[in-house]
Amino acid sequence: MNRPLYSFLWWLALPLVLARLWWRGRKEPGYRAHLGERLGFYGAPLAPRPTFMVHAVSVGETRAAEPLVEALLAGWPDSRVLLTHMTPTGRATGRALFARHGERVIQSYLPYDTGFMVRRFLRHFAPRICILMETEVWPNLIAGCAAQQVPVALVNARLSERSLRRGQKFGGLIGEAARAITTVAAQTEADAARIRSLGAPRVAVTGSIKFDVVPPQAALDLGAWLRTHFANRPVLLCASTREGEEALILDAYTRLQDRPAGMLLAIVPRHPQRFDEVEQLVRARGLSVQRRSSLADAAVEADVLLGDSMGEMFAYYAACDCAYIGGSLLPLGGQNLIEACALGKPVIVGEHTFNFLDATEQAVAAGAALRVADADRLLQQAVRLLCDPHARTQMGTNAAGFASMHRGATLRTVELLQREFE
Repeated sequence: MNRPLYSFLWWLALPLVLARLWWRGRKEPGYRAHLGERLGFYGAPLAPRPTFMVHAVSVGETRAAEPLVEALLAGWPDSRVLLTHMTPTGRATGRALFARHGERVIQSYLPYDTGFMVRRFLRHFAPRICILMETEVWPNLIAGCAAQQVPVALVNARLSERSLRRGQKFGGLIGEAARAITTVAAQTEADAARIRSLGAPRVAVTGSIKFDVVPPQAALDLGAWLRTHFANRPVLLCASTREGEEALILDAYTRLQDRPAGMLLAIVPRHPQRFDEVEQLVRARGLSVQRRSSLADAAVEADVLLGDSMGEMFAYYAACDCAYIGGSLLPLGGQNLIEACALGKPVIVGEHTFNFLDATEQAVAAGAALRVADADRLLQQAVRLLCDPHARTQMGTNAAGFASMHRGATLRTVELLQREFE
């Protein structure tokens, strides 16, 4: 596929894309807000100021971008950061993380990847550099930056074998985009090799900046507050669960024969539009459930705590005894286990972790994480850890050491950006 055909297909698909956006807005009203930004229309012109654009599509990428954004603001005090997203949850996360910086951090949705919309976006914000997080390769955006001599950096970059095969199916389209990227800061040597195979000319390995994310004190305080509500109950946290996983976990939970007294199962779905659905799954199995949003001063007595809040994952990790990282029981690729490790929590993952394969395998090798084949083994391993304080403490120590050992990627990334663009 070439870029003109890609652009034509975008225009053909646009009515369906907008209809889907409006449909999703039934459960998440944020999808219906700022619609003009997605089409390349903005308000009054901005005051001239050096602008670093950082594209972080959703919650995970936005949280991962935090140390990089902070480093950019500190290193270039006269600049501002334009933080762009594709989801309302990503935008809300960015607002919560960076509101204290005032007008030094501004936010917008990235427009759909058509030449007309991209050109309007670049003219309005006039970024000094376009920084894309992880896997966000948009051919028309990259071409538009090249036409306006805006350097493009792909940072914290990762590319699984599965994504590489998918990218290769697009042939010249992805190759043209990869060749136009000015520099790439890859998480691992394997990621770097796969990205080079697509045609990217300048690829360095800097590590994952997710290891540099620091738990905010407010989140730790909230975690301590949650823990008081759990009293002395042993807590298994199922974090960032995806559709289909909760049913497997709940069924395995009900089959447990040796459940420790008072065990609390805390489930935090990755997508907020599924909170009600997950509550129904819990009740359908005859289990009692309490939602985080209704938590007051009384202790949690329900079988299951439903984490129906956004931006509190660090607090949930701080409050639990061990954590399962969602998206890995089914072939969904898994989610980030680094935050749980950073807080010294034993981690359990399923077999499907191709989105974070290197970090997961390193955590398993370091004794920080356990890999299980299915939900029954997940619950069995969790019970073993909950009933064995020594094993739990040792795994937690290993997890904290693993996270600490891999810090420093943000500094290496900023140094790379300085060398390339100053």
